[in-house]
Amino acid sequence: MHDEKLLVSKIRKGIVIDHIPAGRALKVLKILGINGYTNYRLAIVMNVPSRKFGRKDIIKIENRILDARELELISLVAPTATINVIDEYRVVEKYRVRLPNIIKGVLRCPNPMCITNKRDEDAEAIFVLRRSAPLVVECKYCGTLIKGDEIEHSLSI
Repeated sequence: MHDEKLLVSKIRKGIVIDHIPAGRALKVLKILGINGYTNYRLAIVMNVPSRKFGRKDIIKIENRILDARELELISLVAPTATINVIDEYRVVEKYRVRLPNIIKGVLRCPNPMCITNKRDEDAEAIFVLRRSAPLVVECKYCGTLIKGDEIEHSLSI
């Protein structure tokens, strides 16, 4: 019988983002500004079996922490993600990302007539969380709804 194991080395200090919906790891890396030219040592595991979700992605990043804005953005594309903070090769903190009730300056309203899309206006896009599963947010100004996968296309990154 074939024994399946993931051969990814431990990190001394940094973060592990686990339970990312399958196929979304690259979007999470984009949110974090990580590309092939950054100096972070990282491991990306995609489409691995998950008892809870069927399939998932995992990202390990050495010597990196996440700020509040990054966590907010990750929650919009990977609402099931968990964050493990690693120090001296051990998990010292573990938490789930949380969808905020109010989302400011992170999404662009897809409605071209919305005041937030007018050049001569200085209105910051603000969305209100209407439902977390499936994800639905509503523009505070024009009432436009953004649902599920549409959120990725509305991110202002």
